[in-house]
Formats: sequence, C-alpha cells, structure tokens
Amino acid sequence: MKVIVQRTKEASVTVNEEIVGQIRFGLMVLVGVTHEDTEEDAVFLADKIANLRIFEDENEKMNLSLVDVGGEILSVSQFTLYGDCRKGRRPNFMSAAKPDEAKKLYEFFNEELRKKGINVETGVFGAMMDVSFTNSGPVTLIVESK
Repeated sequence: MKVIVQRTKEASVTVNEEIVGQIRFGLMVLVGVTHEDTEEDAVFLADKIANLRIFEDENEKMNLSLVDVGGEILSVSQFTLYGDCRKGRRPNFMSAAKPDEAKKLYEFFNEELRKKGINVETGVFGAMMDVSFTNSGPVTLIVESK
C-alpha cells in the first residue's frame, strides 16, 4: 500500500456537486492499493499514520501526532498512485489492485484508523471526485507498507 499524507487545515471531497466527506483539521490521505497488499499492510499503515509526529508542539517542532492533536482524516482512494509513467506518455495502471480487492482493503484501513479513535471521513470508492484542501506547512509525505 502507498499513502500520500498531507497535513491540512481543512479538506473536503465532493461527488456530483455534493460534499460527501469533510474535515476541519488533520490529515488528507490518498490511499493506493496494489496486488500484494494484505490486511497486515493496512494495520501497519494505519498505526504509522495515526502516530506520525508531523504536528508542531509549543516549540514549533514536529513532535505531535494526529492522535496527540485530536485531528481528523479525510481518506480518498487513489488507484493512480500505482500509475507507472516510465514508458510512453500514458500511465500504466497494471500495478493497482482490482477494484473489489482494493475496496475491501481501503475500507479495512479506514476502520483500523477509526479503532484508534480518529474521525475518518471518506470519498466514494470508484467515483469521480473533486478533492479540496489547504496543505498546512506544506507538509506532504509518502508512506508505504513495503
């Protein structure tokens, strides 16, 4: 699994001009699933992301986690994270997991985050979505399970 983690002041996802997920403060995460990923990968990433120390403490040092600051997560499925652009001009998405398999793992990942007491809002799996957020910092990280 591959997750793009972005610290945000606010974020929302819209489908057909209707907001389906929205947070005030926390992390915007784009979640990609590949063929070899398992529930073990999802558990690892949920723990890693919930506890990443990327929020500032009273000394303006990145020492606090999402759990520490009481932040939320907007989680959006993103198969294009496994787009291979090395050859030609059109990305190859052969490394992305099939939709049924990816959806199960994506939903399992979100539930693992919720088990940690985090409010998790989501988009609509497989839908055409418009994502809007304010990247705070900016802080953007790529977190992978393998």
